[in-house]
Amino acid sequence: MRIIRAADCRRMPWKNGGGETVEIAIAPEGAGLGDFDWRLSMARVEGDGPFSLFTGVDRTLAILEGEGIFLDVEGRIPFGLTRHSDPLSFPADVPTRAALIAGPITDLNMMTRRCKVVHSMRRLTVNGTFDVASTARELLLFCRSGSVRMEAAGNLILGPHDTLHMRAVPATLPLRASRPAELFLVEIMAAAATE
Repeated sequence: MRIIRAADCRRMPWKNGGGETVEIAIAPEGAGLGDFDWRLSMARVEGDGPFSLFTGVDRTLAILEGEGIFLDVEGRIPFGLTRHSDPLSFPADVPTRAALIAGPITDLNMMTRRCKVVHSMRRLTVNGTFDVASTARELLLFCRSGSVRMEAAGNLILGPHDTLHMRAVPATLPLRASRPAELFLVEIMAAAATE
């Protein structure tokens, strides 16, 4: 188990050169954009344009700040994604264009190489005590706002934009928040062919 503090994340240019991303975590450690199994990042999007293409990769996107974006994923009906929308999953290897709804946004982006692992992402609101139940191989818990205490992990606290990464996931992970906290839970499982 490790806590990735917001201040410790690595900044790097987008694959297509159109902006900057904050890499939160990547596996295997030290992997690059062409050979990761999975990658969690944040990006500030300040203009309309194409998404970078990643062959053999699936992506899930959630809006952290700003009004949102319209996504035009080839082969799908265009979709408006806002801060209140559920995270949206789509293939990262098909042409995708984004148009801002009303000004810049910051997004949370999870990508997995589909021949290795698969993932899911969901939003959680914790106010009081909440048990995260998971059967995943690995778990990432990203704190969007507020803070949560993890009593089973020595009372560690996740603050805004901090992330918990667990490889040996317990059946339940108790969380406690004295005020409402918004989190994103990412569960990583082996791809069917690699189990």
